[in-house]
Amino acid sequence: MKQPTLVILAAGMASRYGSLKQIQSFGPSGETIIEYSIYDAIRAGFKKVIFIIRKDFVQEFKEIFEPKLKGRIEIDYVFQELSAFTEGFDIPQERTKPFGTAQAILCCKGKIDGPFAVINADDFYGADAFQKAYSFLDAKVADNVYGSIAYKLKNTLSDNGSVSRGEIITNNEGQMTGIEERLKIYKKDDKVVYEDGDNFIEMDPDTFVSMNFFCFAPSFIELCDSEFKPFLERNITDIKSEFLMPKVADTFIKEKNGIIDVIPTDAKWFGVTYKEDAPVVKKELDQLLANGAYPDNLWA
Repeated sequence: MKQPTLVILAAGMASRYGSLKQIQSFGPSGETIIEYSIYDAIRAGFKKVIFIIRKDFVQEFKEIFEPKLKGRIEIDYVFQELSAFTEGFDIPQERTKPFGTAQAILCCKGKIDGPFAVINADDFYGADAFQKAYSFLDAKVADNVYGSIAYKLKNTLSDNGSVSRGEIITNNEGQMTGIEERLKIYKKDDKVVYEDGDNFIEMDPDTFVSMNFFCFAPSFIELCDSEFKPFLERNITDIKSEFLMPKVADTFIKEKNGIIDVIPTDAKWFGVTYKEDAPVVKKELDQLLANGAYPDNLWA
């Protein structure tokens, strides 16, 4: 089997930060969240990373990351543009953003011919998650067998407010049968609850949730290709519509194309979707560094 590739979804970073040059540094030597993910990926065995980015930021991206990563892991780029794979459709002028994560994966067509993992650029996933992903990609993934890294809900919560999470529904074989979106999850007294209308429904803190860390065979790219046109036919006039990986994965299951194994991890997840999340992320990373999980300089 071919070597697994790590794919990092980073096309939306510039819109959140204004410029790649403003990406927040969290490590003591200026490391970004992406660098911790790549460091963990290299330790797990990954030898190639593909960044999915906006084409107009490629030079900035190279200046930031290539000096640090050169000689440590093979680097390639894929550009996600709004117009990618939309031939024959009139995109509304009001729409400015691409069509989401599944379109991003579709943009990898012709670039990936082996197993691959997908992560968000803004999220910290933890070393254990990358080790589990690499082992799965190296030994088990197939055209009809995908994987989803599953986090315990308690390891993804915020002390600063509510979160939304996709609860992973499984069968008796530990395979995913669906993802249920739970909104406004938070700690209430000594319990974890989510709001459903006027009701507060308790959740088991060990409930498995998806944080958009998937393990795929190249056939998933072909599935994104076949599903994109029907998506556009239904949604082209909706300027906020998104063609998302979990939705395509759900189609994979529902149409009985194969199975998605749930791969549990005990790692703690935290994310930096907005600049206001930075202090929490810094605190979590400082604790990991104090515990010896990472060196003070990742690339020394």
